[in-house]
Amino acid sequence: MQSHNIIIQPTNNENIVKFVANTFLTQAKSYEFNNIDDAGQSAIAQELFCLPFVKTVYISQNFIAIEKYNIVSWEMVQDELAESISEYIDSGKPVVNEISNKKKIPVTVYGETTPNPAVLKFVANKPLVTGTFEFKSIDDAKHAPLATALFNFPFVKEVFMSNNYVSIMKYEVAEWEEISNQLREFIRGYIEDGKTIFTDEMLSETLKEEQKAVASTTDVKSKKIYSDIDNEIMDILDEYVKPAVASDGGHIAFDSFDPETKTVKVILQGACSGCPSSAVTLKNGIQTMLKEMMQGRVELVEAVNG
Repeated sequence: MQSHNIIIQPTNNENIVKFVANTFLTQAKSYEFNNIDDAGQSAIAQELFCLPFVKTVYISQNFIAIEKYNIVSWEMVQDELAESISEYIDSGKPVVNEISNKKKIPVTVYGETTPNPAVLKFVANKPLVTGTFEFKSIDDAKHAPLATALFNFPFVKEVFMSNNYVSIMKYEVAEWEEISNQLREFIRGYIEDGKTIFTDEMLSETLKEEQKAVASTTDVKSKKIYSDIDNEIMDILDEYVKPAVASDGGHIAFDSFDPETKTVKVILQGACSGCPSSAVTLKNGIQTMLKEMMQGRVELVEAVNG
């Protein structure tokens, strides 16, 4: 019997913690239960509501998030909850009894241009993945069946996936006018048929990376991974830059900061990677913003293509 490890992941809301599994718990559908009666579809949610501090239970893709009342601290209960959730999943019982519906749920997908002429963003009317994932080749996509299928098109160069969209970078051999409808219909049909987007192996790899990150930040013998100024820069990127970049089908991540040269390095992915206008955006947008908001502690921003 497979053992399912659970990683405890705090959120921006101090009362909500995510318990992330290395397997899919639902099929591209999210659930919110506000009380034990509301949780009739989920035995594990009903069990959780038997605990007096549980206020709300959220179940989506590969995690269960719990909102608590203030009568306890997470330090008191989170390890025991993680163990209980792991044991329940190991038992093989369904996390949610999803109501089968023979009628297909209509899926719409539309194409959206990006600042990078080699990249087109295909946006669906439903969530596809949690997080951001970039695939440079079909080898990278071995645990991502949708990305693998897209690489079977000879004109697909790279695939980037996040939230409810797929960004595709093409080779110059084809023009978007010739291939965009074909790709859009393929993605729409794939999602509508309920085919697998990621396998459990992808979740396992992601979980291992998250566990390493958590272990390194909680190791009392090690220094903090990020300095105060690093965290300030990341907060600015998260709040002011990432949403705009995501709307263009890309992703930006903090890489490093050199206090001696006052240089910030960022990683560009998706439509931003190799985009002709990315240099202008970095200099006139991100660099100017960081110089102003960091009050002279940042002078230069450099890009590292993902």
